[in-house]
Amino acid sequence: MSNGNPKYLDFTQKPDFQQILTNPILDIAARFWEDDRYDAFRTCYRSMRVIDDLVDDRKSSGEPISESEKKRLALQLTGWFRAFSDRTPTDDFQQNLIDTAERFQIPDWPWRRLLEAMLYDLNNDGFSTLLSFRRYAEGAAVSPASVFMHLCGVTKGGSRFHAPDFDVRKAARPLALFSYLVHIIRDFQKDQLSNLNYFADDLVRDHSLDQRALKSVAEGQDIPQGFRSLIERYREFADYYRRTARKVIDRTLPQLLPPYQLSLEIIYSLYLQICERIDVEGGLFTTEELNPTPQQVSDRIYATVSQFKAVQ
Repeated sequence: MSNGNPKYLDFTQKPDFQQILTNPILDIAARFWEDDRYDAFRTCYRSMRVIDDLVDDRKSSGEPISESEKKRLALQLTGWFRAFSDRTPTDDFQQNLIDTAERFQIPDWPWRRLLEAMLYDLNNDGFSTLLSFRRYAEGAAVSPASVFMHLCGVTKGGSRFHAPDFDVRKAARPLALFSYLVHIIRDFQKDQLSNLNYFADDLVRDHSLDQRALKSVAEGQDIPQGFRSLIERYREFADYYRRTARKVIDRTLPQLLPPYQLSLEIIYSLYLQICERIDVEGGLFTTEELNPTPQQVSDRIYATVSQFKAVQ
């Protein structure tokens, strides 16, 4: 409720979405925050993208990675994390990250779990089972989402920030997994053409497919019914986590101030918008087909904001 304060929802007018509609969804959502908290998000998110891209960029080249190169990259990753956790920064950016983590009381574990996921990715080509994918997602998806949720929940007392009094990982997990599964379907074509694969081998085989069949679909060849069934299975997984996320968000919102409540609603709404574009029976599963246009994203954001204001 506004408590009679006419400026209670002023933060909803802050972002200029016409300039940021192609940004990552987490970034769009965090634009409703005050500047110092948004800057903290940007610093943390950038550090996680650096770790993730170090492996993805190398794998997307399509060239085999030698054992010596794997060891070199693993040492680079573990060395970066050790410097961060030991508070012995190697450059100005890492010093800024350390300062940000300490100011906002962000624990180290999300970066450790992300590191574990990237080391797995470095040493494995894809995922042999759905279970191995889920373990990977705990670092690749749940860790960044947990940092976001932490920043939603920190409270300021005087000049200090205090950590949330709820389990941020538990609060972030279902929304993170819903978003990640939708993300994987949306980026199927782009990932395949970049030599990246996030579909579990056991499920691929269960639908009478192999990696060559996935690549063929990404290249625009005929789409076998088995592939449509595979996408339907992943959409079912995504919908399970979507329903769970909705329940968890509803339980978490009362513990957050309005700007952070709205940021979670934006994430949920924008990933739901993508999910709604998945046409199992007739879709071509191209990047263009599965990505909403900037105007469609803008319309969804404003509809979400309007609904949020109406509820308030």
